[in-house]
Amino acid sequence: MIETARLLLRPMLIEDTEALLQIFADPAVMAAFNAEPFTRRQMEGWVQKNLVHQERYGYGLCSIVHKAEGELIGNCGLTHMDIGGVPVVELGYDFRSDYWHHGLATEAATAMRNYAFQVLRLSRLVSLIRRTNLASQRVAEKIGMTRAEEITDHGHNYWLYACSLEGLIPPRGDSLPTPSSTG
Repeated sequence: MIETARLLLRPMLIEDTEALLQIFADPAVMAAFNAEPFTRRQMEGWVQKNLVHQERYGYGLCSIVHKAEGELIGNCGLTHMDIGGVPVVELGYDFRSDYWHHGLATEAATAMRNYAFQVLRLSRLVSLIRRTNLASQRVAEKIGMTRAEEITDHGHNYWLYACSLEGLIPPRGDSLPTPSSTG
């Protein structure tokens, strides 16, 4: 488990399906993916796929619980994938739309980035972000990612954001920076 000031990031469970469906059945959330809202069956398959990923790689997407309210409000985590035949680890995040614009994505993504570099000892993270998803681009930049290139995957255009551990540690520092502002 990863804890921040306002959030608890814990391994995703099959029992989270209903709460996650509230996120992925929301047309506002799915607009970021240029996709239709999920059905219950799609959500069950998506959760199962993430559980298999967790088992295979030892990390995956975490469910995010808002500590003050005790509600599951999103997910954030790490997904192994191949981009152009190159294995990478993507940092991704999704939140209920009623929790947007409160700095929660930046808070969760910062904690997950730190976990990836400090605990898992990963050397590089990427985020694939639709060119039209300006909010996610801002989150990526706030946590130290930079736009590396434009790629096309399954007919969709994305910006590939990336960061490495070496690029985040100050020359004489021994800790990772935290975001200077929330978003």
